[in-house]
Amino acid sequence: MRLGFGRRPALMVVDLTNGFTDPSRPLGADLSAQVAATNALLDVAAGKGVPVIFTCVRYDDPQMRDAGLWAIKQKGTMSLAAEGDGHHVDARLHRREHDIVLVKKYASCFFGTDLASRLQNLGVDTLILTGTSTSGCVRATAVDACQLGFRPMVVQEGVGDRSAAAHAQSLFDLDTKYGDVVGLEETLAYLRGLA
Repeated sequence: MRLGFGRRPALMVVDLTNGFTDPSRPLGADLSAQVAATNALLDVAAGKGVPVIFTCVRYDDPQMRDAGLWAIKQKGTMSLAAEGDGHHVDARLHRREHDIVLVKKYASCFFGTDLASRLQNLGVDTLILTGTSTSGCVRATAVDACQLGFRPMVVQEGVGDRSAAAHAQSLFDLDTKYGDVVGLEETLAYLRGLA
């Protein structure tokens, strides 16, 4: 069964930052296609006044204590330290000055942040998701969005993962249980049709 798009969307660009979009970095992969798909959505969203939220993972403690157990499990988290540029939004993205940048520490964009209240204050009922990784932060955010009453719409061409198998399995799982996996053209058409 499909949830379908709601009436008031926000576009969330999950972790398309240097640390994840530069394949030479420990957590990086070539996400050029996902950046291009996201830019197509950003351009239409800008013309329709759709709120846009970029997220980044950034660790401010020099000892990485704010990364908790993740720093032990994922040694690549060091590449997201505040003094570096791994947490900077990829410069190829068409980010506008007033777009929100939400800093997080863990996978879900909702965990330990004020995202839910921001979305409620904006009257949002639909969360259009792009970014990385499909099996990690995108999936965790979509699951939490569903649990909190926001319609998660995962744009297939706009999400990526270092593992093709994990990407495919996560899209199947998300579409089956938590949200809708939607095509780029379908999503662009929906955005263009907003009043």
